[in-house]
Parts: sequence; C-alpha cells; structure tokens
Amino acid sequence: MTPESLASSIQNGSVDSKNIQDFIERIISENKEIRWDDFQIEEVLRSIFEYGIGPEQTAILTDSMRYSGRCLEWPEEWKHLVVDKHSTGGVGDKVSIPLAPALAACGLKVPMISGRGLGHTGGTLDKLESLPGFNVQLSIEDILEQVSDIGVSMVGQTDDLVPADRRMYAIRDVTGTVASIPLITSSIVSKKAAESLQALVLDVKYGKAAFMKNKDDAKELAKSMVDASNRCGIITSAVLTTMDRPIGCAIGNSLEILESIETMRGNGPWDLEELICSQGGELLHATGIVENAELGFVKIQDSLHDGSALQYFIEMATSQGVDVSIFDSEHSLCLALGLLDSKLSTTEISSSSTGIVSDIDAMELALVALELGAGRKKIGDIIDHAVGFLLEVELGEKIDEGEIWITIHHRGELEELMIDRIRKSIQIIDTDFEPESRIKEWIR
Repeated sequence: MTPESLASSIQNGSVDSKNIQDFIERIISENKEIRWDDFQIEEVLRSIFEYGIGPEQTAILTDSMRYSGRCLEWPEEWKHLVVDKHSTGGVGDKVSIPLAPALAACGLKVPMISGRGLGHTGGTLDKLESLPGFNVQLSIEDILEQVSDIGVSMVGQTDDLVPADRRMYAIRDVTGTVASIPLITSSIVSKKAAESLQALVLDVKYGKAAFMKNKDDAKELAKSMVDASNRCGIITSAVLTTMDRPIGCAIGNSLEILESIETMRGNGPWDLEELICSQGGELLHATGIVENAELGFVKIQDSLHDGSALQYFIEMATSQGVDVSIFDSEHSLCLALGLLDSKLSTTEISSSSTGIVSDIDAMELALVALELGAGRKKIGDIIDHAVGFLLEVELGEKIDEGEIWITIHHRGELEELMIDRIRKSIQIIDTDFEPESRIKEWIR
C-alpha cells in the first residue's frame, strides 16, 4: 500500500478496514521500512478531509487509533462502572471539575483525561493547575491506582495513550485539515476509548462562542461521535447545548475553580448545575446505577448539595499533590488561587441603564480574557491563572443603572478600548426575559 493508493481508495469510497489499520501502523511504527513520513501521512489525511469516509470506516479508524498505544485495564468486578465525559469546549465551561467527583460520589469510576485550552476556550487541566501542586501528569499505573482507591482522577493524556492521534493531530494542525468530521471524531473518541469505558457522555456545543456555530453542524458531529463510540463498545450519548453566553458566572482559571468548589457546596449557578446534573444523570442511567436519567439528575444534585462531591474532589486534589490546608477556608483557597495577590487589580463596571439582562456575549468576553492572559494564543504561551471575569448578574435578572454587573481581575491598567468592549458585551432590555435551558437535544 502506498499513500497514493490509499488516498485514491478514499476518494473512490473503496477504502477497507485492512487499509485503515495498515495506515495507523505506518504512523506509529519504529521500523523505518514501514513508517511513513509526515508528507505521506498528510496526503491521506487531506484525502479524508476533502472526500470523507463512511461511519464504518470512521469507527475502524477510531478503533485502530485506540489500540495504537496502551489502553487502561480495569478489574473485572467494577469495570462496568468506568465512565467519562467530553466537551467540545466553551467559555466558562468548568462542568468537568464538579462532575467527575460527583460521579465518584455516586459510585462510578472516573479516569477523566482532559486537555488544555487554546484560543478563546479554556482547558480543564489549566484550571486545575490554578491549585498549587496539582499534578495532571500521572503515569498509567498512577491513574489505575488512584481510580481504584479514590474513584476519580483528572489528568492529561500520557505519552503511551493513543500515540497515533498525537502525530496525526500535529500534522493536521499545520496543514489545515483539522475541521473534518471523521478526523475530529476519531481523535476525540479514540482517546476516550483507550480509557476502556463502559459509558461516555458528549457535550457538543454550538453558537457564536463554540467551535460549531450552528446546530446542524453540531448535530452532525455529535451523531458521528456517538456512532463511532458505540461501535467501539461504549454506551454513548451526546447532548447539544448552546454556547452564546458564558457558563456560570466565572471566566478565568482560578475564578472557575472557585466557582466549581462553590458549586460542590450547593451554591453554584443554575445553568452550570443543570449541565452537571443532566450529564451525570445520563451516565448513572447508562451504567445501571439508577432506573432513568431523571433519577440520576437528582442523585448527582444531592452529591453537590450534601458535600460528598466536594469531599471526593478534595481527596483527588490532595492525592495529586495539593496541600489539603488550602481547602480550610475561603481565604486560604483564594490565597492559594492567587486571587489575593497584591499585584492583581480589580475593576468593576456598572450598568449604563435599568432593565432586564437579556444577553451577555461570551465570545467577546473570552477574547478580552485572552488578551488579559487567561488563555493561550499559541501552544507554549504562559497562562495567568488569576485574571478573568466575575459576572455579578445572570440572564433574566433586573439590573439598575449604576449597579455593578462585572468585576475584572487584571494586571496593570486596563485599556479604554478593552473596557469599552466589555461594556458593550451586555444587553439590557425593558421587557421581561426568561432565559432558556442550554440543553437543546439529546442524541442516543
């Protein structure tokens, strides 16, 4: 098989499973006689990007990538309880941080492998690293031990998990072949499949601050990932959620950790709690812990309000290197998160009118936060964990002229242009407004 012949078979719709398996072998092989160079791999990836492959071929590609490295192996007595979730990314999206320990508190096992932020969307690992000492680079053996002992870990991808994806994505990133449904599907699902999951829930976002801008595109991706994941033997569902306004009230790494912990104390914003409980409820139902997702919703919600999710989070954090004394008080937590740093400034912006909050532009706030240092414009950029925004109002709330609606955590002086962009990101109307649920559709 040559790159030209494989690309041609993809173009003609005649590619078979053996071709795909051989392709992955040529990506990861250490044998120079077999291993393809980047240009040869690019030729095949570009063919998939331009012509696509069918659902069966996408599943074979995903499964072949899954087995390109090690897979997590769980004891027979509880491997049916191993679950995870994935989000396509959003602004203020800290759902994973309370969800993983809440699932563990409800009896599931969660070896959550997460990513870092790039561009306007934040990464779970960056948020967790706001906590001093939090080690996200555990070995496979450490992950297996911690999930066995505690029930939950939150880590980055190890070098020996899905190495084919690491090489393929690096090539896709520099050749403009990222935005392909089969390639996105195989990249995301192969890493989750390597965790040897019983069940998976996917949060596929759409809207002006999401990767997918419209619902139809998000639905196409969700269906592709659900199909590939189910074909890999994982009970999978996807939820389509809107991403036009920020999730919760916090944007920025340390602030989102603070809000996550408040949520695990039962004091979280309703839109954030709804996403946590609905996705958690779906996984409790998929694994047979509860009879239906509605009962699962309530069970997850109870874990947030009775303190059990928070206890699992603290146990996980201390197991991964965080000093437990950080959680003694709100002051000690804010101090550890860098929110009391004397070099950190805060600026409050007030409403210029009286009315009902009908919109807060997540994309604009995310772009300003990126300028403040809350995210990365390119891989390798250093994040300032303490900068970000705290929204003082939620959609549907009444606000008076002169009332503070946002607090900005920043370094140095804020540019007037930046302040103006923030001011314009809120919309206030003089009629009643009832915010809708972010959850628009489930795909099972």
